[in-house]
Amino acid sequence: MLDFTGKTVAVSGAAIGFGRAVATRFATAGAAVFGCDILNADDGLHDNITLSKVDLLDRGAAARWISAIEERTGRGIDVLVCNAGGVAGQAEKPLEDVADEDWDRIIDINLGAAFALCRAAAPGMKRQGSGAIVTITSGAALQASLTGVQAYCSAKHAVLGLTRQLAHELGPHGIRVNSVAPGFVRTNAATERQWASYSADRQHEIVQNIALKRLGTADEIAKAVLFFASDLSSFVNGQVLPVDGGK
Repeated sequence: MLDFTGKTVAVSGAAIGFGRAVATRFATAGAAVFGCDILNADDGLHDNITLSKVDLLDRGAAARWISAIEERTGRGIDVLVCNAGGVAGQAEKPLEDVADEDWDRIIDINLGAAFALCRAAAPGMKRQGSGAIVTITSGAALQASLTGVQAYCSAKHAVLGLTRQLAHELGPHGIRVNSVAPGFVRTNAATERQWASYSADRQHEIVQNIALKRLGTADEIAKAVLFFASDLSSFVNGQVLPVDGGK
């Protein structure tokens, strides 16, 4: 088992889904984990997890959250996981019917939040000469999205671009930046609604297009995140790892 004892880990979107699984994995591995979310859902979280309510659409609030972690621990963050994102309750609609505010909200939740957190955490990582940043993108960062939501697909492509750019900018400071791109995983109310919107034939088709013939789990995504954060990937930088069962 990987050991993160003595490490400080910050995970956005930690109340549910991938973020909760990631935070739990790190906490179980000995890390001091600080999570943030717009939701109050800290019931049942591991004792090593401190969850704060933060609206990452407020980039100042994102920076203050990172600063508060650094003040509490007296050092820079060792691992930052930019997980917060999603479709913001939106569904597929024709391009001409997409409102500006709907487009902007999804871009801000996904790309804007990742940018704000990386910008806030980078100085502390630079001071200590080390760090690992892991973004959670999606299969939608590599191809068209199953959601059909144009802004979501665009945002995830952009987060992958940010990942690759920061890998080159921060690499000389000993900071690695990589991305995990999950396939379709049923993890929360939004993905359950998406799954339920498909016909039985479409659900069957999605599963049959996966080499392992099943959907993944949030914990399987979390394990990939821990790999990128660990010394096992000490010479891996600027990479994206699809965790999709083999499409």
